[in-house]
Amino acid sequence: MLGYVKIFTYGCQMNDLDSLKMYTILENAGWEKTQDTQQADIVILNTCSVRQKAYEKALSNLGRLGKVKKSRPELIIAVTGCVAQQRGRAFVHDMPYIDIVLGTHQMHLLPKIMEDLQTRRKPIVETAWGNGIPAMDIIPGQSHIDPPHRAYINIMQGCNNYCTYCIVPFVRGREISRDYKKILHEIEHHLSHGVKEIFLLGQNVNSFSGGISFTDLLREIHAMDSLERLRFTTSHPKDMGKGLIACFGDLERLEAHCHLPFQSGSDTVLKAMNRGYTAQRYLDLIRALKASRPGMAFSADTIVGFPKETDKAFQETLDLIKEVKFDVLYSFKYSPRPGTRAAAFTDDVSPQEKAHRLRELQSLQKEITLENNQARVGKIVEVLVDGKGSRHEGQIHGRTMENTIVNFKGDAGLVGKIVEVKITRANPNSLTGDQTKGE
Repeated sequence: MLGYVKIFTYGCQMNDLDSLKMYTILENAGWEKTQDTQQADIVILNTCSVRQKAYEKALSNLGRLGKVKKSRPELIIAVTGCVAQQRGRAFVHDMPYIDIVLGTHQMHLLPKIMEDLQTRRKPIVETAWGNGIPAMDIIPGQSHIDPPHRAYINIMQGCNNYCTYCIVPFVRGREISRDYKKILHEIEHHLSHGVKEIFLLGQNVNSFSGGISFTDLLREIHAMDSLERLRFTTSHPKDMGKGLIACFGDLERLEAHCHLPFQSGSDTVLKAMNRGYTAQRYLDLIRALKASRPGMAFSADTIVGFPKETDKAFQETLDLIKEVKFDVLYSFKYSPRPGTRAAAFTDDVSPQEKAHRLRELQSLQKEITLENNQARVGKIVEVLVDGKGSRHEGQIHGRTMENTIVNFKGDAGLVGKIVEVKITRANPNSLTGDQTKGE
């Protein structure tokens, strides 16, 4: 064994998956995973620059690790992910105790870089773009998949849309899709090891171009015998076509849930964001999806306080939320991302007004989520059990086909299985139920 490695992960599900891949490739090279920072010989911070809080948390942790390194100079500190790609060599200039800065296209180089550090202990920065992304084809070790019945599969990376507020194209690059045959091979591998649910990841999965269309990829995966459930994120409304909408009606194991970010209900703001659709177009998509799959649930992302968002524009966002009735809404105050077009806009909505609007929006969404959950009381649903409950002894929890969390009494031996549950109570963010007889 070469030593112990600890990874801190910030941000999205893509970063979660990248961390699993880094653990895997380092373990294959002779390193061992640890959860104890004090035991670790190398600490990796897998960073996110999309959300301000995630960015700030990573920088704060780096500051703490810098103090640790004063007493443990042999500790190796590495920064990977989006902030590493964005800041590059500036990281080493600002924080000279950092040993490795690794960009989003170069994660596969980590074992070699670790070898190089043994012979020349000076900072190594690798942030070049590649024509391909070898790390997308790394299959995480089965021991790292938690829960063991759900596998996340990276099918593409990057984005060509260049929304004015978004840093993704600058830190993940332009769209690169994996070869669909490699994706199918990885899924077959996971299914053969007991995985029940496949979750496809990409910054814009609708744009997948790895040899077949995204809709054909969904149909190929859906045909696999041992698959129980299929999910994906994220879709872009401007690329949501009739073929993908039809999949929700045709593929019974494709979950009845769609994450479809809308960002604003104002056409003026949407145009300033360069989103490529109108609020009416978005609502038309929601109606088409509901017609294709009755009872379908929706989640989304939205931003409040974008430059020149008037009271009227904000009200249009609230009106859209009321009409769609999202189950979950990830809402954020606008903060400029350096390097984006919107960073040059006048940030003319005050911090106080942003906070006020966010509170009002989140209060509305809480009411809608509870209302949606109350409408499910009395229904019998199929739940894929994820694990033990954290609050009550003897309770387990899982998710419905609509991606709603359900808590109910049951044996931990049911983890990874699908059981029928009758919903007895609606909670603000989840459901409570009883397992039906005969299960």
